[in-house]
Amino acid sequence: MIRGRLTMGEMLVATLAIIHHEILLFAVVGLTLGGIDDFIVDAVFLCRRGWRNLTVYSRYARMTTATLPASPNPGRIAIFIPAWREADVIGPMLRNALAQWKIGQYLIFIGVYPNDDATLNVVAQIAENEPRLTLCVNEKPGPTTKADCLNLLWRAMLKEEGRTGCRFKAIALHDAEDVVHADEIRLFDMMIDRFPLVQLPVLPLPGQGGWWSRAIANHYCDEFAESHGKSLTVREAMGASMPSAGVACAFARDTLEKLFDPANGGPFDPISLTEDYEVGLRIADMGGRGVFVRMRDIDGQLVATREYFPDSLRAAVRQKARWIIGISLAGWDRMGWGDGPTEWWMRIRDRRAALAAFILFAAYIAFLLWCILHVGAWFGLGRAYRPSPTVELLLWTNFAFLSWRVIMRVVFVSREYGWRYGLGAIPRTFLANLISLFAARRAVSRYLDSLFGKSLVWEKTQHRFPPM
Repeated sequence: MIRGRLTMGEMLVATLAIIHHEILLFAVVGLTLGGIDDFIVDAVFLCRRGWRNLTVYSRYARMTTATLPASPNPGRIAIFIPAWREADVIGPMLRNALAQWKIGQYLIFIGVYPNDDATLNVVAQIAENEPRLTLCVNEKPGPTTKADCLNLLWRAMLKEEGRTGCRFKAIALHDAEDVVHADEIRLFDMMIDRFPLVQLPVLPLPGQGGWWSRAIANHYCDEFAESHGKSLTVREAMGASMPSAGVACAFARDTLEKLFDPANGGPFDPISLTEDYEVGLRIADMGGRGVFVRMRDIDGQLVATREYFPDSLRAAVRQKARWIIGISLAGWDRMGWGDGPTEWWMRIRDRRAALAAFILFAAYIAFLLWCILHVGAWFGLGRAYRPSPTVELLLWTNFAFLSWRVIMRVVFVSREYGWRYGLGAIPRTFLANLISLFAARRAVSRYLDSLFGKSLVWEKTQHRFPPM
């Protein structure tokens, strides 16, 4: 009887070993391809940075907003701020923006909804005696999509142009929780002369509260420090399309007009959940070139938009699921692949999130099975698992890529937030992976629902604004 149980145990362990080998092979191949992809981006960034340091910055000082010349063709900037249930943050955000930008050539358009009295009342009180603000109430009850609200603001801008006879030069986008920089309007005004899309960095504010909330919020710091410190720089340098982040960005007014669709009532597609990302790609498809600008002010601070990101697991998963749906899943068939190998490569990078999460899940399953097999070996149920030479080589390759990725993450986070936050990025990597797995699962589920007729709507993220 005992021998029979051992035989069944050995058979089970042997079966698990076969399953483990197949899952592990899939995971290590996928991780290796992803590692090569990331390493090439790192290599391009480091080579470009070294070359510019030798050929440009060794002879010329880096430009700051203190030395930034005025635009030879100054114009009025329209700032679009869509707001759905933002009563807690829209007031402080607007007061800070008006204080930072002071009197200038801009007009803020704020889109609210008739069934959101709290936000409407806050904005109405501020706009009552403020000529730099225009309150726009959507004819439809909320929530709609953010793109639908942006189209409302586009139509309000056209009415303002008709009333004054003065066309706007550019449209800048912000969210209701953004902490804006005083110099961004001048920077937009200058750069729009040369580029139809200008994107500035976004820097998440470090989290507050307990360690769990801080860790969730701070993993956004990690990702944006690397993405907006390296990846977008490489993307621009290689001539690929520049996706808009939806905040801290500006579009040439004439360029957006070319995207106008009467059926949508504006240049943004109202069924899209990532309208900002798509507009950047559509501009590139028309032949326009976007630019990512990292410039510091007179105090050495980066001209960037700062904001709090979600600090709860549920909110982070919901937000990232929306990004995956709009970019990785719906974007696949909505936006195509563009022209040329560089554009193909960058769009593959944009859309790999769902597949990367699946590969990551397979890697964790393979690790769990490896632990089970070793426990079985301790009890005499088979031998300890030893991978094939090919798999072992790939495992060591992935370990090298992982070590390199951690070093790069620490460097970029330390550059923006200090070395303590940089070192903290190491354990937060595992949390980021967990959030990505949950977000991918939710994204695939919601995307499949949409294929069967369920509408995608603006999922609310609760925002906070720092005390100023």
